[in-house]
Amino acid sequence: MSFDVQFPGLGLEFTINRVALSIGGFNIYWYGVIIAAGMVLAMLFAFRNADDFGINSDRLIDVILVGAVMAIVCARIYYIVFAPFKYESIWQMIDIRQGGIAIYGAVIGAFVFGGLMAKIRRIPILPLFDLVGICFLIGQGVGRWGNFVNQEAFGSNTTLPWGMYSEGTYNYLLSVQATLAAEGVTVDPTQPVHPTFLYESLWCLLGFVLIAWYTKRRRFDGELTLLYTAWYGAGRAVIEGLRTDSLMIPGTSLRASQLLAFVLVVAAVILWVVKSVQLKKT
Repeated sequence: MSFDVQFPGLGLEFTINRVALSIGGFNIYWYGVIIAAGMVLAMLFAFRNADDFGINSDRLIDVILVGAVMAIVCARIYYIVFAPFKYESIWQMIDIRQGGIAIYGAVIGAFVFGGLMAKIRRIPILPLFDLVGICFLIGQGVGRWGNFVNQEAFGSNTTLPWGMYSEGTYNYLLSVQATLAAEGVTVDPTQPVHPTFLYESLWCLLGFVLIAWYTKRRRFDGELTLLYTAWYGAGRAVIEGLRTDSLMIPGTSLRASQLLAFVLVVAAVILWVVKSVQLKKT
């Protein structure tokens, strides 16, 4: 249940136990603990800043509860739909303790079902989405470290100083060499790889700082949502191209999250430009 993780170029080495706590034979994994920590930090930010967005904190509780639950459910469904293997039982499908959730599924679930609850609770949708977008950057920035503990969501080989190596990267790359070769990607399991989880974590946290700073300067409701969509999508589109474990669209060589990221970035930028032009005219 542990990995010996090395960053040879930096002279760093860690031993990571994936199990945070065992209770009566039931393991609680660091992956789940870190994901939960990211969600808690995001919720704390949401409640602290709700008034600035014209949102009633008491009503926000219902939206967060529904959005958080459905984010997890949809993140798992998204992963199952595009997973490169078949699950043998319903239990395997719902057991997320060892990983297997997709961020874009969480984003879709939170926005759709959280938005529906917001309509029921009469919370303004666009200001809510603006606040949620910032919160997602917190959750994603922290949550990606769950991938580090699981030694997943890494990229192809790299000679950069922060290249990462572990038994986990070795075993995975050894098992998918033929698949990657068919895609034109050559990997050496014995060499360090891109820690793409780290790239995405830093990208999200930087995005959080920038968009939070811009909050007081926003010009229209929904602007922060568009900025979040464009910022995260741009980073994800690039980082996803480095990964060796991307979820693929069945029957194609297209990476599901990379394609979705491209589409969302284009859509967000177009909408932002159109709205900005309209504001200038008025």
